[in-house]
Parts: sequence; C-alpha cells; structure tokens
Amino acid sequence: MKDKVISAFSLLIDSHMLQRIISCTESEASRVLDKKWALTETKLKAFLGILYARGAYEAKNLKLSYLWNTKWRPSFFSSTMSRNEFLEILKFIRFDKKNDRSQRLKNDKFALISTVWDKFIENSQNWHKPGTNITIDEQLFPSKTRCRFTQYLPNKPDKFGIKFWLASDVQTKYIVNGFPYLGKNLWYSNLLNRKV
Repeated sequence: MKDKVISAFSLLIDSHMLQRIISCTESEASRVLDKKWALTETKLKAFLGILYARGAYEAKNLKLSYLWNTKWRPSFFSSTMSRNEFLEILKFIRFDKKNDRSQRLKNDKFALISTVWDKFIENSQNWHKPGTNITIDEQLFPSKTRCRFTQYLPNKPDKFGIKFWLASDVQTKYIVNGFPYLGKNLWYSNLLNRKV
C-alpha cells in the first residue's frame, strides 16, 4: 500500500518539481544564513507528508507545536521529523529564485509559484484521464499571505485566501486544470492564455 501511495504522489509531484523546490529553498536558506544549507529529497517529502497529514487530521487551525506535543500528539509527526527541522524548512521553503523575481513579476503576478503550479497541472493532465463530467468552480485556498490578489470571501469558512478556478473530474474529484484569480485586470487574459 505504501508503495502505491508514493507512486501516485510521484505522478503528480514529480522529481523535477521536488528538485526545483529544493534548489530554490537551499538558495533562500543560504542567502539568509550566509552559509551553505542543504535539503534532501527525502526530507522534503517528509515535510510535504506532514503538511498532508495535518490536513487529513483536520488540524490546520491547530498550532504546529501541538502536533509534536508529547502528551496529545499523533506519533506520526514526531517520528517523521523533529519540530525544529519542520519549522526550519517552513521558514525557508521557496518555489522560485529571488534573483530574477522582480523581472518575472512584471509579466506574471503568480511568478513566485507559477513554474511549480504549471508543472502540477501538466502532471495532473498527463496522468489522469477525466470522465465525461467535469465541474468548474472557485476554490479558496486559505492563506495569510499578503499579496495583491488575496481575496476576501465572506461566504467561505476561511474568509481570506487565494482564489482559484478549478476544473475537476466529478467522479474522482481530481483536478484537471486550474488557475489563480489574479485580479480583475488579469482574469480574462489568464483564462485565455491557459488551456481549459
């Protein structure tokens, strides 16, 4: 079963994506710490596994420190990595390189993560063939990030976040395509530039 889960994960989040995240994260950590800092693919997968498990446990509003609490925690978290290791990766994780970011932001408001997001969508389309029924709807991904396209949606459980338009297979719930809502000016051009 474990091998099947890892195989399915690797189809959507492939080694190319992981290597990009590792490279960008190491660059940021080395820049901030002013010394070489390394992140292995195994550690990154463990980090992503903890994030996934946190969602599965419906613990997104729980303080991170509680997940490693010796009295109340599920043992999965502490046996995967220490809280300090997790927080260090969380502090430095990046999806793009800072040195050319300002130039890319002129053309793409989503430049900080667009390369990884586009690869995720490409992998979703390559490895999942949707059924005949596809639904398109907005999805608010909760975020406390301050950016130009953070949305306030009062009718959603999490009021603030980044709004995405997602096309999903009705039967399997897999994402077939999706893009972020980047504001009124860019919404139509973003829609026209991407396959729906």
